[in-house]
Amino acid sequence: MQLTRNTISGFLLLTGLVGTSASYADELPPPIQALADQGLEIHGKFDAPGGLRGYGASVQGQDMAIYLTPDGEHAVVGTLMDSEGNDLTEAQLDEHVRAPLEAQTWQLLSESHWVQDGNVNAPQVIYTFTDANCPYCRQLWQDVRPWVEAGEVQLRHIMVGILAPDSPGKAAAILGADDPAATLHAHESSQEEIEASAQPREIEEQVYANNQLFEELGLYATPTSVFQRETANGSVRLDRIQGMPSDERLIEMMGSEAP
Repeated sequence: MQLTRNTISGFLLLTGLVGTSASYADELPPPIQALADQGLEIHGKFDAPGGLRGYGASVQGQDMAIYLTPDGEHAVVGTLMDSEGNDLTEAQLDEHVRAPLEAQTWQLLSESHWVQDGNVNAPQVIYTFTDANCPYCRQLWQDVRPWVEAGEVQLRHIMVGILAPDSPGKAAAILGADDPAATLHAHESSQEEIEASAQPREIEEQVYANNQLFEELGLYATPTSVFQRETANGSVRLDRIQGMPSDERLIEMMGSEAP
């Protein structure tokens, strides 16, 4: 599977997981409320030059800025430039749209149903959507062993069932095992292949919830791995890799060269 590189915001914005709260929407000026009524999600407001008031928004996978005129009667959607041609909008979108969405995405991942792989105190945390029938998931599991066994990285396998008819049953068998971590380890290391089996309704619903999260995030491949990384300006953002990473991206995801 060829890797796809992107920040998490790109696929979160496709989902509509984060909308305008009722309390916040009630306070919107009429032009902004009109845009919200047409389907835009309003995420926050910010100060802007020239007496304008800015709002961070998104619709159908696109983030955007809306500028309310000083009289409060009109709104302009677009990029605000200064007299030297500098983009004054991008940083505001990062702060008021992308960063909050990424934080909520990370929270959704943490609240999903996953299997621990590695030391719970390992500093680098990676959430990866894993299907028990996925050969690339098994390859990734093998490739990350040096970091996991050194206690530097922990993977949290969000078990999904999407690739084959028995994938949901296998995911449920892992999540419902007496020791899910040991069961996943035995399966991915080819020591003992997991078989689909009937599980309590609660476990089956966990697999369903994981599948729903996978779809709502707009994902299409396993493994998909989500992790935090530091950007050039020192901020911490989310990144993702769909499919098998290149050697370079694997090191970036692990946070260091192999120990």
